[in-house]
Amino acid sequence: MNMDTAAPTTRTTSRLGAKIGVVISVLVGAFLAVDAAGKLAGVSQVKEGTEALGFPADQALVMGVVLTVCVVAYAVPRTAVLGAVGITAYLGGAVTANMRVEAPLFSATLFAVYLGVLMWVGMVLRRPELLRVAGLAR
Repeated sequence: MNMDTAAPTTRTTSRLGAKIGVVISVLVGAFLAVDAAGKLAGVSQVKEGTEALGFPADQALVMGVVLTVCVVAYAVPRTAVLGAVGITAYLGGAVTANMRVEAPLFSATLFAVYLGVLMWVGMVLRRPELLRVAGLAR
């Protein structure tokens, strides 16, 4: 196989992967931004859900601020990895809160895990070098 023809195919594939990664990242970011907006706006359903998880209703505002900071960091390319780490921690708290109230495992408790994995898939498609940092590629 001629090496000259392999390089454009690899570049085209990586560009497509990067575009898919951006789409995934935008969808995850939009979902989290809507979640943060509901918490910041003090929507009554959000406050009720917060209380159902065992937190005081006013903690929804604090959670909204934390999530907003993480989502903004995630949206800025230079700080996207830092934002993703913050979001991962936030989602870990969501898993723990749902486990504490014995929420349904696959639909409620693990939803945050699904979202976190999707977020990291988007990040890796945008920045394949993250696989090397994690020791998953050479």
